Amino acid sequence: MTGFEIYLSPTYYIDSDNEKIIEFAEEVSYDVNESIEKAIRLFYAVRDQVRYDPYGIEKNPVYFKASSTLKRGSGFCVAKAILLAAFARSVKIPSRLGFADVRNHLTTERLKTLMKTDVFVFHGYTELYLGGRWVKATPTFNLDLCDKFGVSPLEFDGKTDCLLHEFDQEGNRHMEYLKDHGHYSDLPVEKLLASMKEAYPMFFEESVEALNGDFEKEAVSDRNVPSSM
Repeated sequence: MTGFEIYLSPTYYIDSDNEKIIEFAEEVSYDVNESIEKAIRLFYAVRDQVRYDPYGIEKNPVYFKASSTLKRGSGFCVAKAILLAAFARSVKIPSRLGFADVRNHLTTERLKTLMKTDVFVFHGYTELYLGGRWVKATPTFNLDLCDKFGVSPLEFDGKTDCLLHEFDQEGNRHMEYLKDHGHYSDLPVEKLLASMKEAYPMFFEESVEALNGDFEKEAVSDRNVPSSM
């Protein structure tokens, strides 16, 4: 493939030719013609209609497919980035995936304890080709979750990069970008899982139970605990 063809073609994970993916994307953007307007509509659909959930991540490759995330209605950053990329390709907007290691200061105490770190490796976002340039879009945190964390939701105008906030509404550290892993036309699943295994080896032990929890409830609970405790 040459030029932008690789960023418009369906792949195993970015299955933009899936019937449900096409149907959803067309329903969201049916009444607009401009690519930027379509991209904005799709961004907000992924941001708010697909709940962010860092629990329940499976190592089965099927989990990461865009159509699987759409069916679940939830996913972590990588899954939501893949879904936005698939929607974009289905309406003829070139898309690709970007990855970076980030330090998340607003993770819940329970998840941080389980992970033994506040560094999230291979955080995923989407890059969309709009107006003659690649624009970064991060549809990770849904509006309800942002409200519970006290973080302004990310807004996307299709022209400027939409990256995770460095600070929350109270001026506290929220997110730091530590290492850029570049961009890809499809999910580099082996690199992703290798990075996760190196960072969180406990979750790859055969005896480990599934990682379960309610992230939004944890966020509410953490914010209601007095700082002196």
